[in-house]
Amino acid sequence: MKKARDEGSHSLGELLQLYRNYLTVLATTQLDSRLRRRMNPSDLVQETMLGAHRDFASFRGGSEQELLAWLRQILVNCLRTAIDTHFHAQKRDMRREISIEGVSQALDNSAANFVNVLADRGPSPSEPMRRRERAVELANQLAKLRPQYRDVIVLRNLQGLSFDEIASRLDRKPGTVRMLWLRAMDKFKESYEADS
Repeated sequence: MKKARDEGSHSLGELLQLYRNYLTVLATTQLDSRLRRRMNPSDLVQETMLGAHRDFASFRGGSEQELLAWLRQILVNCLRTAIDTHFHAQKRDMRREISIEGVSQALDNSAANFVNVLADRGPSPSEPMRRRERAVELANQLAKLRPQYRDVIVLRNLQGLSFDEIASRLDRKPGTVRMLWLRAMDKFKESYEADS
């Protein structure tokens, strides 16, 4: 972060790119079917990156944990703007159905759930920092998977949907979804362990 502050735009861009996959996974967990019809998680992440780049001078944190919290808050703000933009003119105001505070809490829960996707390797003295680093590492591994594997892991492990709910969303049978999820988790673990 010091390098990004000292050297400016290029270093800041490199720093923010380290968290793109992490933010994409979190954005994916927040876009329900109504929002997905109007925007893509990558659009939300792009807006978040632009906001972070624009406002970095006002960021006062010094740790990765503080940076991740700041980026998550920008993501929530971008989501709020997207809801206002896409649903403001509708007769039935969608904002009444979506609680921004709920979205913020769900985003924090998704971030916490994400570090629990793989079994814990045991306690360490620097556990809080390690958990944040691990979430970013896991997001990077998740980005390497085929889209259908990535989607089923996000829906099951981060959003906490049942196999029946996932089957409905993916237009598949619950048994097929369960097998897809098992294969996805195997590939995810293989990928993670190969890079560890």
